[in-house]
Amino acid sequence: MVSVRPDSMLTLHYRLAAPQGPDWINTFGHRPATLTLGAHQLAPALEACLVGLKEGAQAHFELLPDVAFGAHDPARVQRISRSALQSRLPEDVHIAVGDAVQLSGVTSASGASAAATVTAIRGDMVELDFNHPLAGKSVVFDVHILGVL
Repeated sequence: MVSVRPDSMLTLHYRLAAPQGPDWINTFGHRPATLTLGAHQLAPALEACLVGLKEGAQAHFELLPDVAFGAHDPARVQRISRSALQSRLPEDVHIAVGDAVQLSGVTSASGASAAATVTAIRGDMVELDFNHPLAGKSVVFDVHILGVL
């Protein structure tokens, strides 16, 4: 049987969640995911869990915050005026607490579009958290490897 390598293309079902929280993503019961390891489609710690698994394997991993998505960094929480935020969003998008937003014209250190979660709205000020939504949390990662290329 074929084993997962650091550059493998995989078809798999996976579930990622905080231990007592709702699923952040879950492909079980839906269309499986297809991805290539090393292409930044999964966090490095999640990819590392997959390496060495054989086609057909099912596995359960529990990762501590520092291994999974790192600590929550308060410096990555920013306040911006609602009008300034709205100018970076499509016209038909209206924000609410809990929304995830992709900001046009703003990029992360890696060059990817900046994504944030709206954590508070007070008057004309909006608080945005640029941390990964699972930063600072332990995570559960369940996988079923369907195919390895």
